[in-house]
Amino acid sequence: MSVEPTPNAAVAGDVEAAVSIASDHLSAQVAPLGAELVRLRDAQGRDLLWHGDAAFWSGRAPLLFPIVGRLPGDELVHRGQRYKMLQHGLARRRVFTLLEKTESSATFGLDADAETRAQYPFDFALRVTYALAEATLLITATVSNPGAEPLPASFGFHPAFLWPLPYGGSRAEHRLVFEKAEVAPIHRPVGGLLSAATEPSPLIHGDVLEPTDALFERDALIFTAPRSHHVRFGVAGLPGLEVAFPTMPQLGIWSKPGAPFLCIEPWHGYASPEGASGEFTDKPGLVHVPPGGTQGFAMSVRWLPDVGRIEA
Repeated sequence: MSVEPTPNAAVAGDVEAAVSIASDHLSAQVAPLGAELVRLRDAQGRDLLWHGDAAFWSGRAPLLFPIVGRLPGDELVHRGQRYKMLQHGLARRRVFTLLEKTESSATFGLDADAETRAQYPFDFALRVTYALAEATLLITATVSNPGAEPLPASFGFHPAFLWPLPYGGSRAEHRLVFEKAEVAPIHRPVGGLLSAATEPSPLIHGDVLEPTDALFERDALIFTAPRSHHVRFGVAGLPGLEVAFPTMPQLGIWSKPGAPFLCIEPWHGYASPEGASGEFTDKPGLVHVPPGGTQGFAMSVRWLPDVGRIEA
């Protein structure tokens, strides 16, 4: 799903300060700005993640918190007060603190402060861990509520993978295979909000998506209740990727026409529906973390030597 570009200077500077982790099969770098994954490579040093060319989109894999998508008028309303909250929230614009580092993992933290409360009037503690184990990158996030009232929030992952991947095969040969048939209608963003209208699932045979430029002329594909908990991306018979999201109840798929990346976005939450108004705490798709409680979110990326069955 589309996001506003992060300032290029900030991106460039933070990539230089990125924290590196590695396993025998993968290496990754995470920037303090947004605790964003900015590089993912296989054992031969081939890039798997989009490199953030601002000619198309300067993001790479932003974290979406405390909202996914947009709010009406880009305003969060709480107890009658209005707070400016831009698309996909505040986390991707904030510098996180590196809390723990090993050869194969890194944990970053962001806590509420005066700047976050000016946009999001709640106390929170966000922790994000990137951990490599063999050919899998696991990304986990926890949102803790140190406050005295329930904490309403959403969280989303937004990684962009190279399309085509560096293993041969054209863009047109790449497929996205869902774990299960997805026959339910999908939504689209309309001005960043969740469309009231739906359209038929674009999957072939119920479980295969053939990504094309035309498919994304009207922005992202939004699966509000997918049955699948993982998808595989690549060309049949060649190496590829599996993105798993067992605890994330929504999924977005996005690119820009002509862009050499495909975003596979596990979400817990989604944009406000068209025509929505009222208090933020009543927004659909939120989790409400109780005082003293914690909510977890997770996804993984696994490198596959053979992506397996991919057909249309």
